[in-house]
Amino acid sequence: MESDFRSDTVTRPCAAMRAAMAAAEVGDDVLDGDPTVAALEKEGAAWLGKDGALFVPSGTMANQIAMGAWTRPGDELIAEREAHVLVYEAGAAGALHGLQSVTLAGHKGALDPAQVAAALRPDFVHCPRTGLVCVEQTHMASGGSVVPLENLRAVAEVARAAGVAVHMDGARLAHAVVASGVAARDYAACADSVSLCLSKGLGAPVGSLIAGPAEFLERARRVRKQLGGWMRQAGIIAAAGRMALAENVERLADDHLLAKELAAVVEGFSGLGVPAGGPETNLVPVRVEREGLGAEQLAASLGERGVRVMALSPAVLRFVTHRDVSGENIAHLQRSLAQILS
Repeated sequence: MESDFRSDTVTRPCAAMRAAMAAAEVGDDVLDGDPTVAALEKEGAAWLGKDGALFVPSGTMANQIAMGAWTRPGDELIAEREAHVLVYEAGAAGALHGLQSVTLAGHKGALDPAQVAAALRPDFVHCPRTGLVCVEQTHMASGGSVVPLENLRAVAEVARAAGVAVHMDGARLAHAVVASGVAARDYAACADSVSLCLSKGLGAPVGSLIAGPAEFLERARRVRKQLGGWMRQAGIIAAAGRMALAENVERLADDHLLAKELAAVVEGFSGLGVPAGGPETNLVPVRVEREGLGAEQLAASLGERGVRVMALSPAVLRFVTHRDVSGENIAHLQRSLAQILS
């Protein structure tokens, strides 16, 4: 049996999604516009409550487009110190846009508004300009934590009072919506631009959206072109994105329940632990606190038994539940852990 808990990006399109992709109406999105891409962008913008959206190949590109559109070289970016845009995007903020970063310690991804205010640079010739504040929803490094709406509003108020834009890395925003009951547009209103990944949990094979006001989108189109992110007959994959957004958001609740089941199984083994309170969404960070056993070693042993999982650090494994795993896979994990740790 194969059980892949590495990420919610490993899902494969279902038969209905493949049929929608095959039947998609397409056009040259660069020259004339692709009707299916246009429909996805309109639907995504409406869900997020923004003027419009652009369809791009990846979440990293969506975030980098936002940075390029809001800032200029030499500007400073403020973000939580474990934010995806800083830790998992290969240094793109500096390499592509000439940005330097101020990192702040957050609580489960939530920035302290007072610390954000203190980090904003004065209008002084010797200082860099604060170009952008970036928030993340959900916060991957803290195990898929949902950043509270009140916190996001407070951070946005501080930034906007200083004339600084806020970008939300909303790769897993749909998970926050389902877990909290807060509408996507309410979260997105706390940011001037927001990205949304269609392949993390929502089941599309590829693609993200970057949404915001009309004047931002004009600049964003140019940055997308510079990064090579404007695609041609992309309606084939946009059709999958439309289906993901229309049909696969509410079912994320199933993934959250499965994550709680997984956490309960893990806690049954001595030397393994999950954060207090258990997972909020579909990510389960597991601390490996067993003498002589590290996270990478345990991941390798599980892999030999067909359970695939990612080591985030020497002492932490990350399990992710998604539409392509079930209770049977949780049982497979339990049997495998019993064999390894007995």
